[in-house]
Amino acid sequence: MNLAGRLGEMLSEQIEYRELLVQLTMRDLLLRYRQTVIGLGWAALMPVINTAVFSVIFVRVTQVDTPVPYPLFAYIGFLVWNFFASSVRFSMASLTGNANLVQKVYFPREVFPFSAVLVGLVDLMVGSVVLAALMAYYGYSVTPALLFLPIVVVVGVAFTAGFALLLAMSNLFYRDVKYLFEVVLMAWMFATSVAYPVESVDGLLGILLSVNPMTQIIEAFRAVVLYGHLPAAAPFAATACVSVTVLMVSWHLFHKAEFSFAENI
Repeated sequence: MNLAGRLGEMLSEQIEYRELLVQLTMRDLLLRYRQTVIGLGWAALMPVINTAVFSVIFVRVTQVDTPVPYPLFAYIGFLVWNFFASSVRFSMASLTGNANLVQKVYFPREVFPFSAVLVGLVDLMVGSVVLAALMAYYGYSVTPALLFLPIVVVVGVAFTAGFALLLAMSNLFYRDVKYLFEVVLMAWMFATSVAYPVESVDGLLGILLSVNPMTQIIEAFRAVVLYGHLPAAAPFAATACVSVTVLMVSWHLFHKAEFSFAENI
């Protein structure tokens, strides 16, 4: 069977087991926030804390010019980045943390990392409430460009899900992947336009920053939510192609390896 046929088969399996995906997502949400004091509020609190810290650095200490007030600029950057980082982080342990289920009757194992991504998406929506409050405080309102937001979200989810599959599988075979990835994740954040604009970095580093898919995804969020216009067509189209490719390739590799998961758990 060719790659397109395999992908179609995997997609139909996900549709068939969609109720299991929903149940796992609800379970993971309850487990993550069950014993916390503010529950889902952590989804907004972490971007708020990061924004406050970097506001001191980039506003009080070092002047950085941004198209919108810096707290708005930084908050949406951290909000989208935390969605990616937390989704991938929790997906890495999704297979090893569900060993009993993985070793039992067959169902598509990708529901575990996909569930971690959906939990991250719920966090993103919760954190968006604070974003809306910040926009109201600074006098920013929604524009027709916001209609393009679902497409931006789909691209971000596709890119995140691709990495979630790849790292969940890798962590199952090589348990030190999760430790190595924490280092990579920290470096990746500073190589992404999370807390500072792309235009503030010149030379080769600026070029590398601009071709980083996460930079383009975050900038697309800023464009449609804060700036009131569509993201730059060529960079966003390239990022969309990369995101879909990462998802398809990772899903294909995951599917090929999943029959050996039980013996490596």
